[in-house]
This record gives sequence, C-alpha cells and structure tokens, in this order.
Amino acid sequence: MKKLILSFMLICSIVASLALLITGSAAKTSTLEAAKPLWEAGDERNKIVVISDLHLGIDDSYTETLDNRPLMIEFLQRLQQTDDVRELVIAGDFLDEWYLPVYYPSYSDSTKFYQDCIINNQGVIDELKNVISSGIKLVYVIGNHDMLLESNVLDETIPGIIQARDAEGLGVYYTGDRNEIVIEHGHRYDVFSAPDTVTNAELCGNDDTILPAGYLYARYAATWVLEGYPKVAKALPVVKNVPDQADTDQYGAYIYYSLLKNISERITPNESLDENIFDMHIAGFDGTYTYLDFFPAKQADGTISAPVLFRNIQRTWDARQKLNNIKVQNTFIEAVSGTLDWNYFFKQAKTQYIDNPNDTVDIVVFGHTHVPALWNIGYGTYYINTGTWIDNNTNYPDAARTFTVITAGEKDTAKLYSFAEDGTLIDIGEGVSK
Repeated sequence: MKKLILSFMLICSIVASLALLITGSAAKTSTLEAAKPLWEAGDERNKIVVISDLHLGIDDSYTETLDNRPLMIEFLQRLQQTDDVRELVIAGDFLDEWYLPVYYPSYSDSTKFYQDCIINNQGVIDELKNVISSGIKLVYVIGNHDMLLESNVLDETIPGIIQARDAEGLGVYYTGDRNEIVIEHGHRYDVFSAPDTVTNAELCGNDDTILPAGYLYARYAATWVLEGYPKVAKALPVVKNVPDQADTDQYGAYIYYSLLKNISERITPNESLDENIFDMHIAGFDGTYTYLDFFPAKQADGTISAPVLFRNIQRTWDARQKLNNIKVQNTFIEAVSGTLDWNYFFKQAKTQYIDNPNDTVDIVVFGHTHVPALWNIGYGTYYINTGTWIDNNTNYPDAARTFTVITAGEKDTAKLYSFAEDGTLIDIGEGVSK
C-alpha cells in the first residue's frame, strides 16, 4: 500500500511538472504570437539589423540601461517575428565592465563578473537565444566596455552566437551579399578606449594590461553620476607652458593633458585626487592607484607625463595601432584631438575602409560614440553610427534606442530608426544625415 501511494505521488508530480512545462510553453508562445513584426516583411531574408552600446550592467544600481531593458526585450521578441531579417549584429558594449563606481568591490575574476552580469540581464539573454532559434544569425562584435569578455563565456551562454574578433579586445565583421558591409565598434581609433597592452607593461611587469586610460575615467565619471553630480573643488596639476608644435612628442603630451584637464574640471566626484580609489586586480594590474597617478603633470625632468599610470602615453600610440590592426595609421596628436569630435570617427571610417584601395566596402557601421549618424558619402557609400540603448544619452538626447537596418542587394540601402516607448519605429535618418 505504501508503494502504491508513493507511485501515485510520483505520477502526480510528473503530471504537475508536465502541466507547468506546457503552461510555460504556452505562455511563451502566446507572448511571441502577441509580438508584432517590426515592419511588414518582404519575401527575402535580406535585412541586416545592427544595434550597439546596450551597456547592460552587473547590478541594477550600477547600470546605464534599466528603464530601456524591457523595451529591448520587446524589440528582440518582435525582431523574431520579422521574417525578412537575416542577421542581428551587436556592435560592441553589450555588457559593461566600465560603468562602475570606484567603490564597487574590487575583484580579480572578470569571467565571474560577466557571468553575474549575464544573470542580471537574463531576460535579454533568453530573447537573444530565441533570436537564433527563429533562424536569424546573431553576431557579436567586441567593444571597449566589454573588452575583457572572453569568447567562451558568450559561447556557453548563447550557443550559436558568432563572435567577430581580430585582435585582443577588438573585432571587425564583414557581411552583406559581397562583404560590402563592415561593422566594428570604433574604439580601435580612440586613444582613451583602444586596447593598451604597451604603456603599463613595464610598470606591471606584464603585457596583459589591456585596459586603456578610458577605463579609469569611466569609473571616475560613473562615480560622479551615481553620487548625484557633486561640485567639488579639485586642485589639478597645471602645465603653464605650451610646448612648440614642432616638438610633436611634448605637444602631443600637452594636448592629452589639456583634454583630461577639461574633463576633470567638470567631472568632480567626492573622492579626493590623492585617494587610492582604483583598486585593480584584473587584466595584468595588481595594485591601488589615485586619480593623480594617471593625470599628466610637469615632471622633474621638465617633460609632461602622468607620474605612474600611462606614462608618456603619446610614445606608445604607434605600437598600439600596429597591435590593434589599424590599417591606415595616424598620429597621436590627430587621434587625441579627435577623441571628443564625432567627425573624427567618420573620417576614420572613410580612411580605413571607403578610401582604402585594399577594401571594397560600401557601408561602414560604428557604435561607440552614442551619437547616431546616417551619412551618405556618395556613390552608394555610407557611414552609419548605431547610437545607443542607454536610458540617458547625454551625447544625443533627441533619439533613444536607436538601430540601423541595412537591406542587402545589388545596391544596398540603409535606414536608421528609434524604437519608441509605444513600440513604433521612428525614422531618424534625415535628422542625423550629412
């Protein structure tokens, strides 16, 4: 009798589990059926959709994308129902290891960091899996905010995802019917954001120090934002004498100093300049540092340089460009001067791909700047920037949740949209054209 009761209980348990699975499956099916296509699809799978700069964080207290996350999930569900979409490309800054306050607990395991970040954004991850299941090719191109994200972590999390990587911390992806479309994040050309395994190698005794100076600035700026934008007086070092422009080494160092000074006078968290706020035990670093450790100043020998971190950064740019697979190299002065100039990234796209006789590219797509752009260069060639999905885009507040749709064919066409809160698509192409 006891065995009979146990058998009955086991059967009930199995039936209940099956019912739960069926109910859950039905709920999922119902959600997908309720999701309308993003547009009226054509008969051919010829659409390539590119999004970037999702900036999904490890903790909802420290993420730039919280309010927009449910809309991102809705966008992905509707994408699955749009039958002419061939590919979805995430062009960098998918997960975010940079937007963290300096008081975030120090850690030494980036793999676990990203695994926890994935768990915190499981709803988005699940829909990306469903994107693949719907027959859409899913591609990830690495960005600067997730440059420590190892490929095996994504492979295990989203089986079937294609990852475009061409150098450490960098990726470039060619697609279209004739490889006429190239997609990368764009940080390769940014002095502050491009991988840097050179400048701090001697200091740390290894060449794993891939994190660039922008990582420290991002942590500093995130702290300021999360503290409520305090106005705190900072006694920054002052370089009084401007070097002669003919001295490209020191003039470059001065331009770098001037840019950091301008930023540091506006970004003023409560932490003091000489406080050990950067407790770093990842990517080849194993120490604590102050803000002044990487801020340029006039040194005892008369040169302009940061005293500890990123010393003489202007002297390593050529080596960084070579390691970072930059096709057409530029000068440090040009690169650092263009850091906050969005036209600089357009010029790089044009120089590296459109005007490069070794490439046969018609469309170049970047992310990184958070400023959407759809620029017709002429003769069927385009520069596109996909913008961002963060909640508050101070770089371009006029359009949120932006993405591009490229229709591949004999002659490609491109559109740039904003995904509105009510689910409608707003064509913003004309507003960001040139």
